[in-house]
Amino acid sequence: MNRQSGVALLTVLLLVAVMSVLVMSVLDDIRFGLRRASNAQSMAQAQWYALGAETLAMAQIDKLSARDPGRTTLAGDWNDRPLVFPIEHGTISARLSDATTCFNLNSVVMGAPELWQRSDTGSQQFGALLHALDVPAHEADALVDALVDWIDTDTTPGASGAEDATYLSRTPVHRTSGTLLAEPSELRAIAGFDDDIYIRLRPHVCALPTDEPSPINLNTLQDDDAVLLSMLTDGALGPDAAHRLIRARPPGGWPDFDAFWSNRLLAGIEPSQPVREQVSLRTRFFALQSQIEYADAQVVASALFENDAGHTRLVAHRLAPLE
Repeated sequence: MNRQSGVALLTVLLLVAVMSVLVMSVLDDIRFGLRRASNAQSMAQAQWYALGAETLAMAQIDKLSARDPGRTTLAGDWNDRPLVFPIEHGTISARLSDATTCFNLNSVVMGAPELWQRSDTGSQQFGALLHALDVPAHEADALVDALVDWIDTDTTPGASGAEDATYLSRTPVHRTSGTLLAEPSELRAIAGFDDDIYIRLRPHVCALPTDEPSPINLNTLQDDDAVLLSMLTDGALGPDAAHRLIRARPPGGWPDFDAFWSNRLLAGIEPSQPVREQVSLRTRFFALQSQIEYADAQVVASALFENDAGHTRLVAHRLAPLE
């Protein structure tokens, strides 16, 4: 009898132990599920705040456009100015900047989707920019050809370029894109664009959703943008003179193109007609960079806006969790 009671007690203890393990496992699953749901909710809320920042940016762009429809200047200290907005359980950090004070990487080609081919004007400008950044001529030629080959839709490499055959022999294996760049960071996948070249280029290039040259606003150029003026004049305006020209800009910006081109620092320099059509006194594209911290979630966001005839539209945006 005592032996049977002992067996029964042991059985009960084993059942209790098994049930305890099962209950703990279920509780862990519940806690994990709740945490996962909370994280997902925080991430979704952070992304909504990022979209809200885009709405505020569009309103700011509309105000800039309404203030002077013909010109966009640095008045108001809006360009690349860091702004921090406190929110419940976090903050929004945002920077609105002129997205035209750059060379449009996609302008090295012209045409249409599936029919992209080399643009001599854009390729020449890119070469001039590389030269202004002290890249040796032979290396600059190779970089221009490599960028053109990456975007164009044919399979014939340029004189110093690289088409599919080059990338298929690499690890990891890949091909050229055959389409416009979405972001300047794509340069890292292109032959020749190593860390040094990318770091030098990054502050001065952009990837606008068009094959047209970037409509560079002369009134928002800052001292670090002097290389762009050297690029526009194909090197005729040296870096030092370009710096002085930017510093000589009137406090309220250049009133018209004649006032700019007649500056004594540009004496003897005759810009081509494409360059005259490229420069602008107002900003067409704006970029927004924002970072949202909400509860345990962190999100980085980028957006590109186009302002045309006083109307602002969102061209592209990207949301990503902060790694």
